[in-house]
Amino acid sequence: TVPLAGHVGFDSLPDQLVNKSVSQGFCFNILCVGETGLGKSTLMDTLFNTKFEGEPATHTQPGVQLRSNTYDLQESNVGLKLTIVSTVGFGDQINKEDSYKPIVEFIDAQFEAYLQEELKIRRVLHAYHDSRIHACLYFIAPTGHSLKSLDLVTMKKLDSKVNIIPIIAKSDAISKSELTKFKIKITSELVSNGVQIYQFPTDDESVAEINGTMNAHLPFAVIGSTEELKIGNKMMKARQYPWGTVQGDLQETYEAKRNEFLGELQKKEEEMRQMFVQRVKEKEAELKEAEKELHEKFDRLKKLHQDEKKKLEDKKKSLDDEVNAFKQRKTAAELLQSQGSQAGGSQTLRRDKEKKK
Repeated sequence: TVPLAGHVGFDSLPDQLVNKSVSQGFCFNILCVGETGLGKSTLMDTLFNTKFEGEPATHTQPGVQLRSNTYDLQESNVGLKLTIVSTVGFGDQINKEDSYKPIVEFIDAQFEAYLQEELKIRRVLHAYHDSRIHACLYFIAPTGHSLKSLDLVTMKKLDSKVNIIPIIAKSDAISKSELTKFKIKITSELVSNGVQIYQFPTDDESVAEINGTMNAHLPFAVIGSTEELKIGNKMMKARQYPWGTVQGDLQETYEAKRNEFLGELQKKEEEMRQMFVQRVKEKEAELKEAEKELHEKFDRLKKLHQDEKKKLEDKKKSLDDEVNAFKQRKTAAELLQSQGSQAGGSQTLRRDKEKKK
């Protein structure tokens, strides 16, 4: 990381992005596919805690029609443009062979409209209402037996075009044990028929456990209600039965689960932090040990070098002494030789003089 000499200002980019997103608002498009009377509109009212206006569908439609309604919702200072697309008359015809075609054509039309907007020379995508479907809630009738052929064919045609989230509608119509078996049966049939449903991503470690739990609950079993009943001291959305009430909006349960997941997430984060700190400490200890070994090795090599240097210096001194002694002996020998030569020359001269006499 390159250090900065002072404040630059790009630390405010996340805040700018959040402010921009909040000012522009968010867009979410839901496609609700299912037979008439499975509670699609009721579940939407329950999920978003409001009453959406719309005409009730009948079982007398000649074919499948798609009804799209867009609503502007506001929660705190966050705006949401919600589009709910419902399939009217789905599964009501005697011949259901082509029931999926209007749905596929609608989805393809939204892709084509967005493509044409992108292909324009002057694109205004920030002002363009993106009508592409984000999620398809596929409502399954609570028969407790198996998926209908219509459901399998329709989901197979849609799985490559949209995120399919299968939902068992009006799940309070079957017992808990039947519901468990029904879920297993649905999952088995989807796998055997090669139908790809949406899987919550688990590649991010921070949400991997939560999303893995969500994937294990697929298909979801839901209960919707627009009636508010007094349960305890609170008014809650619930269904009234002779044997009791079924709550459709268990906000306290959701909050408890959310807090539980957040607690687990914080625990995982703390464990990861402790693991990271421990690894850093271990790495520092390894580096210190390696540094110590390097210093010891350096000291040994330095001492060895000094010893070798001292030996060489002593050897050099010894050689110098021998050379000097040799030179002295050589000089003495040359001197003796010179003196001997001079003495021999003097004796020769004397003999010559004596002969002449």
